[in-house]
Amino acid sequence: MQGMSETPQDVVSGYLQEQLLIAMPAMADPNFSRSVTLLCQHNEEGAIGITINRRSDFTLGELLFQLKIPCENEQVSSIAVLEGGPVSRDHGFVLHTPMDGFNSSVMINEDIMVTTSRDIITAIATGKGPEQFLVALGYAGWGDGQLESEMRQNAWLSVPVDTGIVFDTALDSRWEQAVGKLGINIGDLHGVGGYA
Repeated sequence: MQGMSETPQDVVSGYLQEQLLIAMPAMADPNFSRSVTLLCQHNEEGAIGITINRRSDFTLGELLFQLKIPCENEQVSSIAVLEGGPVSRDHGFVLHTPMDGFNSSVMINEDIMVTTSRDIITAIATGKGPEQFLVALGYAGWGDGQLESEMRQNAWLSVPVDTGIVFDTALDSRWEQAVGKLGINIGDLHGVGGYA
């Protein structure tokens, strides 16, 4: 599992750091239609995020089986694995409440970490993982200036990260809940954004 900075507990700053990106209704890219993406890194090289509201074709049990990690907890095995984005879909990312001791973790904010090393999956399978987590395959990536350009074109809105949306809200409700954080009615979002 790879893709982000391998420095443990690294914190990278950018003005979109600690934000949820909300795809506008007119988003043409099927990878991001009505998506909510947690931005994990944003700096001069670009941005990396994990989409948190798209169910993949896999359960965690199927992923654990592929990784040859035993899991006898049916509740853990039945958890949906998410589609984190269109890049590196064979790499896993675990967004979770803070817990130290994993080989490759990055703090997103004081409430959320992302870990890309296999040891967290083993801990989850044995009931010794973080209190709250979600597992995603792949990530969303933008090159230098690309995300900023898409934001200027009104493809995305952003709100501060809300752990309730990330961990507690039902997958099918995360987009609506994120839009609600903006204080606007979903019906007021038109298909095409305007320019000021």
